[in-house]
Amino acid sequence: MSNTLPQGFRTAGVSCGIKSAEDTLDLALFESAEACVAAGVFTQNVVCGAPVKVSRSRVPSRSVRAIVINSGNANACTGERGDDDARRMTSLVADELGCSEADVLVCSTGVIGHFLPMEKISTGITRVAKELDQTPESFLAAARGMMTTDTFPKQAKREVVLAGRTVRVSGAAKGAAMIAPNMATMLAVIMTDAALEPDDTDAMLHHAVDDSFNCISVEGHTSTSDTVILMANGAASAGPLDDDAKQSVQSMVDEVCEELAQAIIRDAEGADHFIAIEVRGLKSRDDAHRIAKVVADSPLVKTAITGADPNWGRIVSAVGYSGVELRESDISLRISGTLLYASGSPVDYDEQAVSESIKASRDVLIELDFPLGDAGVRFWTSDLTSEYVRLNSEYTT
Repeated sequence: MSNTLPQGFRTAGVSCGIKSAEDTLDLALFESAEACVAAGVFTQNVVCGAPVKVSRSRVPSRSVRAIVINSGNANACTGERGDDDARRMTSLVADELGCSEADVLVCSTGVIGHFLPMEKISTGITRVAKELDQTPESFLAAARGMMTTDTFPKQAKREVVLAGRTVRVSGAAKGAAMIAPNMATMLAVIMTDAALEPDDTDAMLHHAVDDSFNCISVEGHTSTSDTVILMANGAASAGPLDDDAKQSVQSMVDEVCEELAQAIIRDAEGADHFIAIEVRGLKSRDDAHRIAKVVADSPLVKTAITGADPNWGRIVSAVGYSGVELRESDISLRISGTLLYASGSPVDYDEQAVSESIKASRDVLIELDFPLGDAGVRFWTSDLTSEYVRLNSEYTT
């Protein structure tokens, strides 16, 4: 299934010279011919980028037309000038599209603490607006224009027939490091041609983000720039959706966000392993999420996976300091299908075989089971390699 845009949407990506590498795409535009109902979820970091402040003030909305995104410069910690530059980006797009500045959202990602090269961006916005198109190629260009240290563009799409009409949800995301719940250096644009009300759009997005972008972590660092926007223009709907149709759209938004979130972890800087953590049998989802996150963020757990070392003590001890009320005898653990620890006691297993299974596959599954309730969560993280250290030690120099 090609990465086709929902009806009424156009996208483009161009190089405007923000990044030092020549001809590297660094400016993206996502546009709808019709006004969109839009909602957003943003970083919880009190130190946030100027674009976050601008976009957060403009959603929820019934009239969003576009999102402009630059990469290579986060426009964060840049004071009043940064705020003015973020608003200026939306004004320039509005002039090109013939809409209100308030109906354009903005995102920036890259190095913190540098002013935007607004002359280059101004020229780039004129160019990117002229290249807007509905093709898979234009969608791919927009996805590439969002990238910083990503090694591949991240796109996802779902579609379903509702009342005889094909309804689509398509999304693009960027992210490879500074990734943590609530969220991190990640941006995502989700588009649908379903007809949604603002309250539905906001609820759908938060539901999807809670089980996707808020269930990933690379190193636990919450960034200044995280933004996820959902835009719905209603182009594929004859009228408002009934409850069953809304649930179908919710499922598509959930799946698109989960696929994009997992792609971010698969692209984690320097990573050798994609780690899925399944936590089951807790009193509440919050308890399950807390345990999953503390295991995912543990440098000792992550480096053990890097070394293909089934050192289950690191995982069990991380559970113990999670702050969740439980007993040691409540914990059972499997790694890649092999039971290592059952109801608080170690079990016999073939350590070499488990180590070889970790070495042989990029995907590692950590399963934690408890007898305390019915709640659970799925969480995704990566291992921690010397290459990650190298990449992040040289990021600005």
